[in-house]
Amino acid sequence: MTALEISAATRLPELVPYRYGRMAASPFAFLRGSADVMASDLASTPTSDLRVQTCGDAHVGNFGEFATPERNIVFDVNDFDETIPGPWEWDLKRLATSVEVAQRTNEVPPERRRRVVADALGVYRKRMAGYASMRALDVWYSRIDIGDVIEFFPKCYRPLVERDVARARRRTHLRALSRLTEVTGGHRRFVSNPPLLVRLEETEHDMDEVLGLIEGYRASLTEDLRELLDRFRLIDVARKVVGVGSVGTRYWIGLLEGPHHRSGDPLFLQVKEASASVLAPFVGDSPLGHDGLRVVTGQRLTQATSDIFLGWSQGPRTGRQYYVRQLWDVKGAGDPMAMDVSNFAHYAKLSAWALARGHARTGDPVAITGYLGTTDRFDQAVAAIREGRVVAHAEP
Repeated sequence: MTALEISAATRLPELVPYRYGRMAASPFAFLRGSADVMASDLASTPTSDLRVQTCGDAHVGNFGEFATPERNIVFDVNDFDETIPGPWEWDLKRLATSVEVAQRTNEVPPERRRRVVADALGVYRKRMAGYASMRALDVWYSRIDIGDVIEFFPKCYRPLVERDVARARRRTHLRALSRLTEVTGGHRRFVSNPPLLVRLEETEHDMDEVLGLIEGYRASLTEDLRELLDRFRLIDVARKVVGVGSVGTRYWIGLLEGPHHRSGDPLFLQVKEASASVLAPFVGDSPLGHDGLRVVTGQRLTQATSDIFLGWSQGPRTGRQYYVRQLWDVKGAGDPMAMDVSNFAHYAKLSAWALARGHARTGDPVAITGYLGTTDRFDQAVAAIREGRVVAHAEP
């Protein structure tokens, strides 16, 4: 069986064709949805044996803006389905390949593509050197605030960045309430839109299973957040289709009402199935013993700040493992396919900066910097892409 067939075997069969359809849209879309295929390719490449908490799918489309608990906007990695301790090079090569393929899809000339990839790798190397000179606590507290993001881009692109931030700020629970729900018979419910959004009672799945895993999720929160969650009441659940690579996995969204629901007091939670990381066959299974906990732990280790409602659970009847977080709690990202090459080059470098920051938090930035060196030899070696494959990097 191919990697895609193995992955499809555990997904909802009626949704697998939609996954393949989205992946077939372009080479960029295929790459985004096939982290398992690239994991197998990366496993055959040499590494420095220096490990970090990898994102596992550091595709350029998996970076973006989101709100901190203090309601500030930061830029960071925002997808951790495949996170696991592993070689830092695999994340970086995944990012480099996605930058290359995005440009191929947009028909950027080969030499220009290579410069963009090498420049992004150079930012990773230089930022890692900066983190290597910092105290451990300063690395841990570091973040890429939205002010840093705006200043990172040339003035001509800053209005586009500000537009993306404004869009992210509008993606709130109140917006989800107006976009995803309606009042029927005096009760607010999700608007069914099969197969993309299907209310739970319209599927063959057992309501008790979902209710049970949500109760288990509550136990994964700290005491103060349990107190906050208990102020809300679950009133509806739906199955939702999201992303590219995630299509076909079990993904639920729950609508909860707060005490002031008559004036608008919603909380939306997303409950996503967590399978083994695509890197696990090559680096070993997660020692945590629960893939929902693996995702949550990897996210908390890597991100500068994480969703306060981030947690995990398990279906009481099926034993399937899940992680939980808020839906539409101020989240946005640039669209690589809609950017001109200069704008995209800066976005790729910004993503490389965020990746370096995450790796510096969970690995040894001094050792990684010593391996990378002070020249662009590593950058140029990884940027030497031929026939869609990243070549082995230069020897240290």
